[in-house]
Amino acid sequence: MADNYTSMIRALVVASLFLATATLMLVTVNAARAAGALAIGTCGAFGEAFDFRSTEEASQSALSKCQGESCRVVTTARRGCAAFAVDFVNPCGAHGWGKGPRLGGSQNAALEACYRDGGKECVIRTFFCDAKG
Repeated sequence: MADNYTSMIRALVVASLFLATATLMLVTVNAARAAGALAIGTCGAFGEAFDFRSTEEASQSALSKCQGESCRVVTTARRGCAAFAVDFVNPCGAHGWGKGPRLGGSQNAALEACYRDGGKECVIRTFFCDAKG
């Protein structure tokens, strides 16, 4: 009977260690891929990238996706969110972007920046949250 009890304890310990190791690996992979970037250009052009290993990789990817003229990276995010807003009536006119720890705040900041830039009917053109954002 004692042998059965010892075998069950060993199996339980091994299973617990396996579960802990798997959880640690998952958390490490998610933390390692926690960089994003937002690139914008003229007339509402944009490129976004998220879940990259570094902000440099994310910036390069965002720039490669931006199909307009004068594209540039306006912000990078590590475990956060970013959003880009344009004037619905004139996408080549007013625009704004925002960044923050949560999506709602990032979108609000983008809309506020668009209205400050003279927009009349600003809308969110794109957004992303990276890892924990």
